Amino acid sequence: MPALACCVDAAPAPPGYALAGDISLPPPVTFTGALPLATTTDDADTNTSHWTPSMSSTLYRIDGWGAPYFAVNTAGNISVMPHGLGTLPHQEIDLLKIVKKASDPKHFGGLGLQLPLIVRFPDVLKNRLESLQSAFQFAIQEQGYDGHYQGVYPVKCNQDRFVVEDIVKFGSPFRFGLEAGSKPELLLAMSCLCKGNQEALLVCNGFKDREYISLAIVARKLALNTVIVLEQEEELDLVVEISKKLCIRPVIGLRAKLRTKHSGHFGSTSGEKGKFGLNTTQVLRVVKKLENLGMLDCLQLLHFHIGSQIPTTALLADGVGEAAQIYCEMVRLGAQMRVIDIGGGLGIDYDGTKSCDSDISVGYSLEEYAAAVVSAVQFVCDRRSVKHPVICSESGRAIVSHHSVLIFEAIGASSYGAPTLSTVGLQYLVEALSDEARADYQSLSAATMIGDYENCVLYMEQLKQRCVEQFKQGTLGMEQLASVDGLCDLVSSAIGAKDPVRTYHVNLSVFTSIPDFWGIDQMFPIVPVHRLDEKPTAKGILSDLTCDSDGKIDRFIGGESSLPLHELEGNDGGYYLGMFLGGAYEEALGGLHNLFGGPSVVRVMQRDGPHGFAVTRAVPGPSSGDVLRVMQHEPELMFETLKHRAQEFAADENGHDDDEDVDEKSMMNAAALAARLAFSFDNMPYLVASSSCALNAMENNSFYYCSSDEFSEVVTDSTCA
Repeated sequence: MPALACCVDAAPAPPGYALAGDISLPPPVTFTGALPLATTTDDADTNTSHWTPSMSSTLYRIDGWGAPYFAVNTAGNISVMPHGLGTLPHQEIDLLKIVKKASDPKHFGGLGLQLPLIVRFPDVLKNRLESLQSAFQFAIQEQGYDGHYQGVYPVKCNQDRFVVEDIVKFGSPFRFGLEAGSKPELLLAMSCLCKGNQEALLVCNGFKDREYISLAIVARKLALNTVIVLEQEEELDLVVEISKKLCIRPVIGLRAKLRTKHSGHFGSTSGEKGKFGLNTTQVLRVVKKLENLGMLDCLQLLHFHIGSQIPTTALLADGVGEAAQIYCEMVRLGAQMRVIDIGGGLGIDYDGTKSCDSDISVGYSLEEYAAAVVSAVQFVCDRRSVKHPVICSESGRAIVSHHSVLIFEAIGASSYGAPTLSTVGLQYLVEALSDEARADYQSLSAATMIGDYENCVLYMEQLKQRCVEQFKQGTLGMEQLASVDGLCDLVSSAIGAKDPVRTYHVNLSVFTSIPDFWGIDQMFPIVPVHRLDEKPTAKGILSDLTCDSDGKIDRFIGGESSLPLHELEGNDGGYYLGMFLGGAYEEALGGLHNLFGGPSVVRVMQRDGPHGFAVTRAVPGPSSGDVLRVMQHEPELMFETLKHRAQEFAADENGHDDDEDVDEKSMMNAAALAARLAFSFDNMPYLVASSSCALNAMENNSFYYCSSDEFSEVVTDSTCA
């Protein structure tokens, strides 16, 4: 039978290949293969020794999606500019230092928090609010617009208490308000706005029942600038009824369905068949009913929403222009209109391409967005001789996306090691092959000899498939099947067809922390937060901890199916990745798949000092006990049950011996088991790095949580007894 032809002595190397090592063997032969194509000039110019942080910035497109808040510093770490373009050099924050501060044990000066970790930057949040306000203020002054801009934050984007409170605080100087879409959101908005600007709007959207409307009218009585926006025509009857009972005159808005439609993924809420709002006929009926009730002066706001991630200012101007016409018509019909609420839609450039044809990018800046809105409203109102309204927007994604970074750790990477093939082993394999499989082997040998890439791939797949069938029939052993894999792996390496993409296992749940990736294919920039002064030499996809085949990230910005990554150093993790621009929606949408709870959270403010930052708030992620409690389990009772079982087990193990030393040993063993159980209940569900465990002891209704030191001491003393 012909040898697997790629022998140094038997044949010249195929064009473009360089053979490595002496691999001549008697038929059949072992095969170590050939090297891939020679390194190109471009690769030589960017080898590891010449790699710079700026090259990493280009590779990961950080200047595109990250500016003006994220960059790569000279140390090769991600740097945060908390004040955007106004950040001074000494105010930049090294993200790796925050990760170390948060995750290092307390006895090393850290906070002892377990990863994954959300890092919030309120300074970035403040800058986003100020930038949005400045963009509209500039457009208003530049175009001679007679009204003003007064935005609201839709709390559904991120309902975290401190995020909402920061927005109210930072937005107070320019009357920034809140938007609610449910009763719990309305309650938190009412509470937060009690500390805000008295003129700040409280916009009440969403489907409403009697309780929701009553709550909104009570908010009006509490001197909050509340507007009830009608999503359905039937809601008007409840508003009229309840306002009369409470003797409070409401301020009413309505949501109009526009004909202008956003064709992208996020445009399903727009157009005539959108989920929300009133059509033209319903708008006219609402106006007529209010007129008959003598309440037409209560109708003061028009709301619409084209859809999230509006890709172009042309589409934006078209929709705003249509809405402005409706606004002017309502003025003509006698309504005391005051505000035009353009809804959300201000997009985020997730991939840095500034593309108009993508759901993850937009082709405009904040300034261009504001100018398009102001111009469209002004043009229609001037033509209709209508007073310029207050312009309101609900730009949640654009406000909170940048302020939050998700940090997680790569804990391992797959490495496929093909079995070593010996002459005897390969002979053993070939002898067991069927006639068809042996023919594929011979064809593969011939194709390899002449460097026929396509036929090599074809015959490899055929050979593997035939061998699998033989294995299923019991005519091929497991060792022989492994030899086939090794043979094909060697040939793949020789012809440059081996898949270079590795799987990096990350300490994360995609379903909990990045649900939009799984649910709607939303992509976010993911970048190593350090080692960016080194050339990444691997390509990888990310696989999470869940027992679910969808728990992986295998699509990345730029249309890439893998991410450039560095080789892991050691087996204890320490390779940190960051997901950026995920401050909107991800936390609220995250579930508890496999009972993995949310990440730990730190709130970081810029400070002048040696580190440039201060952690003003640190919250550990939910423990295993916490997530069990969410699913109606009772961790305290579970612990007592298991502790009792541990005591029984320890007693049974020592029989009925009355020796005091044996009893003491039994008690120690039971204590050790209980300590292990308590440790598991109190710890986060994620994997624990050996250097980052720092738990606190606490006593809570007989449910004991041990500290890491106590845990180690009890276990060491008892297991060695």
